Amino acid sequence: MRAVVVDEPGGPEVLRVADDVPEPEAGPGEVLLEVRATAVNRADTLQRRGMYPPPPGASEIIGLECSGTVAALGEGVEHLSVGDEVCALLAGGGYAERVAVPAGQVMPVPAGIDLVTAAGIAEVSCTVWSNVFMRAGLQAGEVLLVHGGSGGIGSCAIQLAAAYDARVATTAGAASADYCRELGAGLVVDYREGDFVAEVKEWTDGHGADVVLDNMGGSYLPRNVDVLATEGRVVVIGMQGGAKGELDLSKLLPKRGAVHATSLRARPPAEKAAICAAVVEHVWPLVSDGRVKIFVEDVLGLDDVARAHERMESGGHRGKIVLDVSGS
Repeated sequence: MRAVVVDEPGGPEVLRVADDVPEPEAGPGEVLLEVRATAVNRADTLQRRGMYPPPPGASEIIGLECSGTVAALGEGVEHLSVGDEVCALLAGGGYAERVAVPAGQVMPVPAGIDLVTAAGIAEVSCTVWSNVFMRAGLQAGEVLLVHGGSGGIGSCAIQLAAAYDARVATTAGAASADYCRELGAGLVVDYREGDFVAEVKEWTDGHGADVVLDNMGGSYLPRNVDVLATEGRVVVIGMQGGAKGELDLSKLLPKRGAVHATSLRARPPAEKAAICAAVVEHVWPLVSDGRVKIFVEDVLGLDDVARAHERMESGGHRGKIVLDVSGS
């Protein structure tokens, strides 16, 4: 089986396509997928550098999502059939021709979406729905502040929140401002030059953000608390700005605010299955009717995986970077 391997942590150059990687098998409750495509996520670059190891028992191969067809069913799997076109949320293993995944994390491809594009839909949809809606409980009429609105997660969060009648503000580079507005953001703050606390407060007549979806971590923590509305919720899903930050409880307590730090990858299969089921119910209809679009900026072959990681780490991309595994 062809798959991407990492012999030692390092830069994109350490990524190597091997032709003799052992093929996985579908255990009880699992499905074996013939991978058509996978998507590159920022977490993949951290794993490549040795900073984000897979959970115990998960594949050491990089890749947190994929699309493909069902190749085999493990014992006890009855709701899927060999040949079904699906996409899947993975704990690892996506950068390969085949991957075994718990059946609850396998989802049908939304109507109208081609199989290559579907490779980039599972991770962002599950991340946004589980954090913004299930964890933070965003409601219609509330204000969502999304950091990094032009990326895969950010663009999905803007569209989903707008579709559910929330008001959306986002931080982004100046070149991506119009793009974010087209997705549904009512306010775009230049993260290099702007002050998102002041601008969000002005835009909301002093109310602030009810929910903040944050991928920066420590460096943004004090300002995320400052921008919170009363009963506001910060959900931290990344640490691009560092792992440590100062939390001023004298500001958080009067707001009766909450700071949640969550990770999707390490959750047990039962929790991931519940998230995937909710995504199929609440998100897929919006994707099928075009209210939520999955933007794929580039499709590269598996042999171009190093270049794909370079693109991800260089920043400035919009939407998803996809690796066409079977077409490479």
